[in-house]
Amino acid sequence: MQTTRRRFLAGAGSLVIGVALPLKSRAHSGAAAVIAPDAPFEAPFAPNAFVRVSPDNTVTVLVKHIEFGQGPYTGLSTLVAEEMDADWGQMRATAAPANAALYANTIFGVQGTGGSTAIANSYIQMRKAGAAARKMLLDAAARTWGLSADDLLIENGVIRHADGHSATFGEMAAEATNSDVPSDPPLKDPSQFKLIGTNRPKLDSAQKSTGKADFTIDVYREGMATVAVLHPPKFGATLKEFDATAALAVSGVTRVERVPSGVAVYGKNTHAALKGRRALTATWDETNAETRSSDEMETVWAAAAREGGLTAEESGDVDAALAAADTVLGAEYIFPMLAHAPLEPLDAVLEWDGAKADLWMGSQLQTVDHQVAASTLGLDLAAVNVHTMMAGGSFGRRAQPTSHVAAEVAAIAKAGGPGAYKLLWSREDDIKGGYYRPLTVHRLRGGLDANGNIVAWHNVLANQSIIAGSPFAMMMQDGLDPTAYEGSTKMPYAWPAHRVEWRMMESQVPVLWWRAVGHTHTAYATETFLDELLAAGGKDPVQGRLDLLSDGAGRDRGVLQRVAEMANWQGPKGADGRAYGVALHESFNTYVAMIAEVSHDEGMPKVHQMWIAVDCGVAVNPNVITAQMEGGAGFGLGTALHNAIHLDPGGTVRESNFDRYRLLRINEMPKIHVSILESSEPPTGVGEPGTPPVAPAIGSAMRVLTGTTPKRLPFADAITGNDA
Repeated sequence: MQTTRRRFLAGAGSLVIGVALPLKSRAHSGAAAVIAPDAPFEAPFAPNAFVRVSPDNTVTVLVKHIEFGQGPYTGLSTLVAEEMDADWGQMRATAAPANAALYANTIFGVQGTGGSTAIANSYIQMRKAGAAARKMLLDAAARTWGLSADDLLIENGVIRHADGHSATFGEMAAEATNSDVPSDPPLKDPSQFKLIGTNRPKLDSAQKSTGKADFTIDVYREGMATVAVLHPPKFGATLKEFDATAALAVSGVTRVERVPSGVAVYGKNTHAALKGRRALTATWDETNAETRSSDEMETVWAAAAREGGLTAEESGDVDAALAAADTVLGAEYIFPMLAHAPLEPLDAVLEWDGAKADLWMGSQLQTVDHQVAASTLGLDLAAVNVHTMMAGGSFGRRAQPTSHVAAEVAAIAKAGGPGAYKLLWSREDDIKGGYYRPLTVHRLRGGLDANGNIVAWHNVLANQSIIAGSPFAMMMQDGLDPTAYEGSTKMPYAWPAHRVEWRMMESQVPVLWWRAVGHTHTAYATETFLDELLAAGGKDPVQGRLDLLSDGAGRDRGVLQRVAEMANWQGPKGADGRAYGVALHESFNTYVAMIAEVSHDEGMPKVHQMWIAVDCGVAVNPNVITAQMEGGAGFGLGTALHNAIHLDPGGTVRESNFDRYRLLRINEMPKIHVSILESSEPPTGVGEPGTPPVAPAIGSAMRVLTGTTPKRLPFADAITGNDA
């Protein structure tokens, strides 16, 4: 199969269209099997298909990104429907198979979802797919009716001619497989958009609301065993030995096996597997385990931040500027480890016969999961099919550079022999299982001149690297992990002199990107410290920021001015014991400004309202954008108020479920106002950028109320002295 050729997969009267197809290619009706929503592509034609038009007149979009609530099924289908002039009611979406050659994220180079890139990397690609489908359907109708395609039009999924001829997409699907494939179909001018930029209901909402949507936990295979794994109680510990006698005596337990990650208990059902695991006895080698408490680690991290690190960004002579400043302020911020805690914990199903395998999981990095599962089983990639399931949240948890869940279920299957196996992580497994947002310490210093203007900015932060030693280590730059400090560099403010440094810390605790990655702590440290400097210089928080913005920060300026208008900004001090905090932060090329209205009760913030202005380029579906801003605000608020992972002395994790790692409650959710700035810039993501500005907006309001900015998150720990 030549990668330079575009081909089609068609059959049983269905038309399937891909976007990487050359000018003179032709799709041959009946030459390949119909694409089933959950089937791998095995046709002889290069199946880089994104669009399927079926005889029943449905248009199914094969989406290369996992759907876990952030909206790619709807967003990418909108792009296709727009260029096809389809009716929204005929649109469907399903997961594309794992195939990096066909479905790579054009930003990553591998198939995967993250960094708020789904719309950004697919915008032109999916529109081209829709435009190609439209052209082929028009050509088919023109041949059928003996007319010129230039005289035909499509309205709401119906092909028409002025003489009265009309046909649906489904009626023309079989004939369209004989159309030449346009090599570079023209796209609509934005002035012609009918769907892009309008509110559309999410395609997956009805299925999820009625319970018809299938998640990994819903997958059952004939004779399937349910498996629970006993993991080491401390990070970095390894299994020495275990006694399975009591576990095997539990009714429903069928076998117990050593696997690389611990001890696997196989049961006829979930109850048996979990009960059998509780009956196990095991001893662990803790020679290389992390035995420090999080308090001890904080002390080490803080000392490292004071010592300094590698320079990530600088301008001017910050040391001289600080020495010459009339006033120098400093602050140290501590950010805890955080679990992702998606409502659907990690799970996977693998079925194999010794020669080929099928893997069902909420895969966020399909390419890595595919490779690791195949390698663990000793199979070629072609022998393993990965079915990307809808997932009940992720926030980064399912994007694993080590692919440890796929590796674990594959090891379970290999140890158990041919058959079907469901791996289930309990809530406790998930929260105690690591892969946390890294513990981070920021140390900032800022200098003011006699007029209260900022003349120097110095930020040193210390944390673990997420990508060092992983398959993503190529992202390291001169020993620097940009995901560790992103958001503290490339700030929109015109500092006369500044320097940002990063110190890489070491621990056995596995760390992972968490919703918005480095921006989640850098936004708080930089924006609340900036607020303190502005206050010390007698500057208004909004106008002070506007005055600091560099000439190239037009989009930052736009969202900041918009949010000030929305909230009718009159300054940080409000009436009735309330205060207002502002934060401005860009992440993943999306610009967000927030203002929070806050009061406090015994030191704990109470957020009454939040105003959010967002510039994410072309707004493909404002409904989804608004929902993601609201959801990101709630996620960020709950975390800022309550969430932290603590290691007790000896290295064991204190939290295990939502009683100690609790979610935001409905009475804590403020009223949210969202305004989307109109833009002609290419669209960018909204899954993550709504989270980083939340905590700093609240933190700055708390300074107005109490006189002190909380220097530790969550706010509950700042108040109770780290006794969550």
